[in-house]
This record gives sequence, C-alpha cells and structure tokens, in this order.
Amino acid sequence: MLSRKKVGLVLGSGSARGLAHIGVLRVLKEENIPVDMIAGTSIGALVGAMYALRRNIARVEAIADNMKWSRLLSLVDLTIPKTGLIRGQRLLAWGRSLIGRDILFSDLEIPFACVATDIMDGQETVINEGSVTEAVRASISIPGIFSPAKRGNRYFVDGGLVNPIPVSIVKNMGAEFVIAVNILPDTGGGDRTYMVEGRGKKALKEPSIIDILMQSIYIGSRPLIRTALKSADIVIEPDVTYIGPSEFHRASECILQGALAAADCIPKLKRLLAVT
Repeated sequence: MLSRKKVGLVLGSGSARGLAHIGVLRVLKEENIPVDMIAGTSIGALVGAMYALRRNIARVEAIADNMKWSRLLSLVDLTIPKTGLIRGQRLLAWGRSLIGRDILFSDLEIPFACVATDIMDGQETVINEGSVTEAVRASISIPGIFSPAKRGNRYFVDGGLVNPIPVSIVKNMGAEFVIAVNILPDTGGGDRTYMVEGRGKKALKEPSIIDILMQSIYIGSRPLIRTALKSADIVIEPDVTYIGPSEFHRASECILQGALAAADCIPKLKRLLAVT
C-alpha cells in the first residue's frame, strides 16, 4: 500500500436494507481498501460498531444470516405505549451479546462514532464515548416503535431524523477521503417498493407499521441525504429499494447487493487511493 489519505467509511440508515452494508464491508476488506474510521446512523451504526470491534466481517455476516423472524420476535418486549411500543431492554441485551457488555469506544480497533437525535430539542448528537452498545441502542431507536434511549438526562431516538448519512461526522473525525454507503437512493424505489407477484401481474404489498414509520423518516430525510452525498468522494448505492424496511429475513439478498455495488466501485477506489 502506497502513501494515501485517511479513509472514512459512512454507513447510512435504512433498517433491514442496511444489511447491505455487510456486503460492502466484505468487498472492501477482500480488496484491501483501507478503512481508518467509521461513522454510522441507525442500522449503519449497528453494523459499523460490530465491524469496528474486531474487523471480523465473517462474524457480522453470520449474525445477519441468523436474523429470522422467530429470533427478532424474541427481542420484542412490548410495553404500555407511553413512549414507544417496544421497551427496548431485550434489544439492548442482544446488542451487548453481539458487541460486548462492557465494550467502550476506546476498545474498538477502528475509531467509530454514531448519530442519535435528541427527541426533546431535535438536535443531532454524535456519540463517540462510553458504552458502544448503549450508543447504538440510541441511534437505532425508531420513534413510536422503540422507547427513547436515555443517556444522562436526555432522551434519544433514531439518528436518521437529523443525519441519515453522516459524512460530516466522519470528516470531523479526520477523514480525508470519504466512502459513503447510501441504501436509500431516491428514498423510494418508485413502483418497485413493496412489489410482490400477483396473478400474472405485480401488485402492491401492504406495508407494515414499521415500514410506514421508517418510510416516513426516509421521505423527510431526502434533502439531508442529497446534501451529504455531495460531500463524499465515492458513493456506493446497493440496489435494495425493493426490500421492505422490516424484511430482515432477506439478509442474504441485502448482503449480495451490497457486495455487487461495492465491487463496481473497486477499480475507481484503487485508482484514487493508489491501493494495489
């Protein structure tokens, strides 16, 4: 590897579609594309944290492939809907089993930061110290679905509300070259979104409540996404808009699409970074 710029990787929000980040990471690692720091939002925060811990992409992929509905349902701890339908304690415990109960940001092999939204004042909050699992729990807390995550005297929800693709964050971390992964190109997918086979023709599939809430966030974040991507040096956009935000059981499809999109960018990345 020749002299090069510091590379920052940005993993955007997108719920189940964000499993495509895993395919991107696998290809970047196989092709010796350096990743010096990672910033993530929502599902991008979860995937980014797991990879930043030990750079073990095989383990991250194995976890994603095991995301069956029976496993996901075991993480649901319903509560009286005061601040959210799901309390989130089982989710936090699951996160600790994936990342580590006492893992701090200072323990990670790759510098990492994630984004959450202060639900009281709407401000973006960058979390880069303390418990990694608790930070990820804050970043992925979909409003209305999960109860807000409490940190100190503040309450946080999904970072996708304020910074769905945190290019600005990774630049503040010192990145000189930014690779951004956008899994919400056009944030809609047009007539391909939620399409299923009907009798000889395609018909729209009724979205779930999670799909509706997540899609509402994505629609509102379009201007933020466009602005962020203009500041990235390379944008990787896996073709996953046909996969619903709640379809975690389609992990293998997401990972494949992430790998294909990343592979298309490898020649340009190697040229720009002088990587052999």
